[in-house]
Amino acid sequence: MDILVSTAWLAAELGADDLVILDATLFLPGTPRDPRAEYQAAHIPGAAFLDLATLADPDHPAPGMVPPDALMTHHMRALGVNADSRIILYDNSPIHSAARAWWMMGLYGIGAGAAILDGGMTKWLAEGRPTQAGDSAPTPGNAVACRQPGMVRDKAAMIANVASGAAQVLDARGPGRFTGEEKEPRPGMASGHIPGSRNLPSPLLFKPDNSMKTGDELRALFVRAGVDFDQPVITTCGSGVTAALLLAGLKLLGKDDVTLYDGSWSEWGMDPETPKATGAA
Repeated sequence: MDILVSTAWLAAELGADDLVILDATLFLPGTPRDPRAEYQAAHIPGAAFLDLATLADPDHPAPGMVPPDALMTHHMRALGVNADSRIILYDNSPIHSAARAWWMMGLYGIGAGAAILDGGMTKWLAEGRPTQAGDSAPTPGNAVACRQPGMVRDKAAMIANVASGAAQVLDARGPGRFTGEEKEPRPGMASGHIPGSRNLPSPLLFKPDNSMKTGDELRALFVRAGVDFDQPVITTCGSGVTAALLLAGLKLLGKDDVTLYDGSWSEWGMDPETPKATGAA
């Protein structure tokens, strides 16, 4: 499947037997919105609520780290996902959290392919497309999650990369958090960025209608951020959510040697032993 599908495409596919639509809305801590309540009030017909916040390793000290295979398998089956399902992820969040869910589907080899609804719920509603309320009760599926190797970077790999510079590191956080001028939202967390990293704030990837930039317009953002398309890239952010947007953007441009630092700044910034830089570079 393509990385992005249009609202028109999804509207035409509603009701297909092999289609699984998942609401992957997630908000930053402290946001006064409830993603489940919003899903229950209005969601795309046939969609189930992914509850992305619970798809995390309960035994890891850093928040939101990818879960073990068994937990991912249990969650996917409960949502009605089968081995041959086509999965569409959407959200209604300013952080565009569906990209994180899309990346996780690929990480665990879930279904027959996954895509992000371009423009998400914002565009769907703006076009006057149908919604439904309440909860879903999908028939349990048979999907099996098996984490694929080489797609996630851990803290040890990132420390080694600071020394080697083997891969470029691209940070999706806002410029104030990247430079350290803006304090981090979590108590006790240092400000700044991983030494040597570059900054491309994830909101820049989107058009006014909430759809994602593509082609030359998208490529220009990465070039201005200092990305060399001939070298590998590791994406990072605050907690591994908006980093998936940068990864998806690079994949749209045909770049495959991209991995994601799952712990991101929520892990790096809480460790007093990791090197940290401030300022614009």
